[in-house]
Amino acid sequence: MPRKRICLALLAGALFHGALWADTLELNPDRPSEYTVVKGDTLWDISAKFLRDPWRWPEIWNLNEQIANPHLIYPGDIIHLVYVDGKPVLQIKRGARVMKLSPHAHSTPLGNAIPTIDPGVISQFLGQPRILTKEELDGAGYIVASEEKRLISGANSRVFARNLRQDSNRSFAIYRLGNVYRSDRKPGILGYEAIQVADARLEGGTDPATLRITKAHRETMVEDIVLPVDSSAITQGFIPSSPPDTADGRIISILDGIALAGQYQTVVLDLGHEDNIERGHVLAVRTKGIQVQDRHAQRVGSSTVTLPEDRSALLMVYRAFERVSYALVMESQQDIRIGDRVTAP
Repeated sequence: MPRKRICLALLAGALFHGALWADTLELNPDRPSEYTVVKGDTLWDISAKFLRDPWRWPEIWNLNEQIANPHLIYPGDIIHLVYVDGKPVLQIKRGARVMKLSPHAHSTPLGNAIPTIDPGVISQFLGQPRILTKEELDGAGYIVASEEKRLISGANSRVFARNLRQDSNRSFAIYRLGNVYRSDRKPGILGYEAIQVADARLEGGTDPATLRITKAHRETMVEDIVLPVDSSAITQGFIPSSPPDTADGRIISILDGIALAGQYQTVVLDLGHEDNIERGHVLAVRTKGIQVQDRHAQRVGSSTVTLPEDRSALLMVYRAFERVSYALVMESQQDIRIGDRVTAP
């Protein structure tokens, strides 16, 4: 069975000759002429070997529909550069076979292919938390009691839920309300954070319904929320891309309640689907310029001056909701704070 290869398009765009392409797209001056993919590589890291801005690979696609599954790569694949008619072409060598690389934008099951980013840095968020709207919160099921009237319940315990939306689904997740997200830039509540505390399976009944806790992340308590398993939970099958040029938001929270964020930490943005923000979009953090004293203020009439905004970090959205999204800090030159501005890079 032929192997699949992940997002070779991520690399194909990097090999056009010259320093600039497609609106100041820069190649990495230290790019290799050949690279062998190894276990532990990510698409972001490999793309960065060829491009200054790894997420901008889609801008210079060169589609070749004759190649089957050209969008997955595996450890051991050799990526190298040749010139055809004076133009550089990226090729992949597998044994005696040489295949021209071309992009493919669809998300596909990854198998053993290399991921977009290190799965370890977001593994704790693969199924949770999630952001609920007011309507989703009001319509959610809830725990009304536990087996033997226990205050808390763990794995393999039975709990009883009301207002459960059953349909044909027998797998549920139990959540506890966390932060309520707001932004000075947008009216109303942006969303309600729901932190998953357990997985559960329907055993029977309707109102109340009986659930068996199959996996406990935390203790389950009365009044916890019950929802069908979220089919939109994030996967590794996404690719970095540029957001709309109009993207302009703020960091409104840092997960785990800390004051500052650095590389591979998750921040919450006041941007979501309503702002055309999707999974894989890369945004820049713009740190507000500090105020400094002007010792020659008499010349310009002001004793202080605010320095320009500085691009301090890059974020990649890995889960987007209607008005809020979660983003991972990919690169950081300085600490990130709540209130920092985020824009298209």
